Amino acid sequence: MDIYETRRENLRSLVASQFNGRIAGLAEAVGKAPSYMSRCLTGKPEHRKRIGEQMARDIEEALFLDALWLDRAHEVGAPIAERKLRQEDRGVHPELREVSIWDGSSPILDDEVCVPFLQEVELSAGSGRFAIEEVEGSTLRFGKQSLRKNGVQFNHARCVTVRGNSMTPVLRDGATVGVDTGKTSLGDIIDGDLYAINHNGQLRVKQLYRTPTGLRLRSFNREEHPDEDYNFEDIQDQNLTILGHIFWWGMFAR
Repeated sequence: MDIYETRRENLRSLVASQFNGRIAGLAEAVGKAPSYMSRCLTGKPEHRKRIGEQMARDIEEALFLDALWLDRAHEVGAPIAERKLRQEDRGVHPELREVSIWDGSSPILDDEVCVPFLQEVELSAGSGRFAIEEVEGSTLRFGKQSLRKNGVQFNHARCVTVRGNSMTPVLRDGATVGVDTGKTSLGDIIDGDLYAINHNGQLRVKQLYRTPTGLRLRSFNREEHPDEDYNFEDIQDQNLTILGHIFWWGMFAR
């Protein structure tokens, strides 16, 4: 049995045991059209839709199943506890479920990755010159599935702390952002998206826009922090480089 048939059989089992045999019930739970799910699970083999990698991971997340649960064969009639598709969890957003407590000594799960932090580090006392380096031992955990869904390779993920008020009210002083360091060229820029920047050793987070002559940096707090335009010569002279695209941010409520 290939991976697509394994996924199909697992979904059929879920339809029978958890949705009273109703494909429409499964479709509603995973946010797919009933007709689409029906084409995945029924009909002649040559006409069935394949349950691809991304779709399988999306279904697992929607149904609160373990990562790669659909890819593994399960015994018919396996206890519901093994499936983690709990009745009380249906309809509950994943971010509102019970939070697991962990610290630096907690083991890293198979579906997690520890993302290191970047910070400004003064090169020598009183020199006024800074470099961007990783903070040893300082990490933040992300689910591999979450990174994958956002197109971020695990080894390209970094975190930085936002300082100052230039990005308020969206990002306050002390907010943490996730950076995809795999997107660092001018050609990678999506106008208006947030990016982490190394500006001559200063770590900055800004909206970026490409211009005919170079680059525009924009803050959300434009009253105090007006737009900054740099031509290609300025970019070279001021050692302005893109560290990566911001794919996530978080901060405590106040």
